[in-house]
Amino acid sequence: MLVRKARLPDATNVFELVNSMSGDGTLLKRQFAEICENIRDFTVAESDTGVFLGCGALHLYGPHLAEVRSIVMSPGAKGKGAGGRVLKALIDEAEDHGIQSVCLFTRIPDFFFKYGFRVVEDKADLPDKVFKDCQNCPRLHRCDEVAMVRGKIPRMSILGPKEVARELVQLG
Repeated sequence: MLVRKARLPDATNVFELVNSMSGDGTLLKRQFAEICENIRDFTVAESDTGVFLGCGALHLYGPHLAEVRSIVMSPGAKGKGAGGRVLKALIDEAEDHGIQSVCLFTRIPDFFFKYGFRVVEDKADLPDKVFKDCQNCPRLHRCDEVAMVRGKIPRMSILGPKEVARELVQLG
């Protein structure tokens, strides 16, 4: 199995797999243009014969926080280690950028515990994520995802409720 950074030709596979999991709300639906624009955020897994197995993305908020997003494996790849290898590559990428706090929102927290993630009791402790995505989510007031973080919860934020701040804002 090969785990590598995604390239633009991977966008179709990423788009199809991510959106295959959006019907039941497991993942947010993504437009093809959005996948293409953000393809450099993605890491993919493929079999030794080049078959696409799955993907995950690392979104950088700033020096204080990154988020694992859109991590999903094809049904045939589940339970074979591809998801763990993609997740590990994303964590390593965050560390390469000097980011020690990585967050994610999930409905399957048990998978992430073994990679050092822990539950964040109050989603408001991750304001960058909340202000970027949650405000526009159709499940805003009935969210069933578990917020998790690896490392310390950041004590700063870049995003605000209405606009991007020009400087880091200290919290509490």
